[in-house]
Amino acid sequence: FSAAHYTIFSQDSRERLHGHNYSVSVRIVAPVGGNGFSADYNVYKNRVSELCDSLDEYLILAGNSPYQTVVEDGDNFRVEFGQEQMVFLQSDTLVLPILNATAEELSYFLLDRMLAKSAGEDLREIELYVASGAGQKASATWLASA
Repeated sequence: FSAAHYTIFSQDSRERLHGHNYSVSVRIVAPVGGNGFSADYNVYKNRVSELCDSLDEYLILAGNSPYQTVVEDGDNFRVEFGQEQMVFLQSDTLVLPILNATAEELSYFLLDRMLAKSAGEDLREIELYVASGAGQKASATWLASA
């Protein structure tokens, strides 16, 4: 998916607004069934694709950041960061329940969504990776309770 963002470093330091072509991959561990395979890959590929499509071509804002405030203002989101005020169209923007718009936070966000879509399935482990560029990859892991 392609998305715009900025990373917040502290209460008064952030990156400039820019974008990435993110890539997402998932490693799934499940028991091998009587038919000789553990999971229908197409089911999981489609889920990952749906998750990516839901973020594609948006500006991503960190809704849980302690350093910025995001307020609805008509058709816009007004963002206050330090001494700055930024205004973004709501139709172009996703405010996600994350602390920062980073690959790390996106990996946990997407893993939570993947788990919700996979509820009740006999999965043992899921590791979800988000890459924002070559050599820049983060992951989040879920293990089934024993």
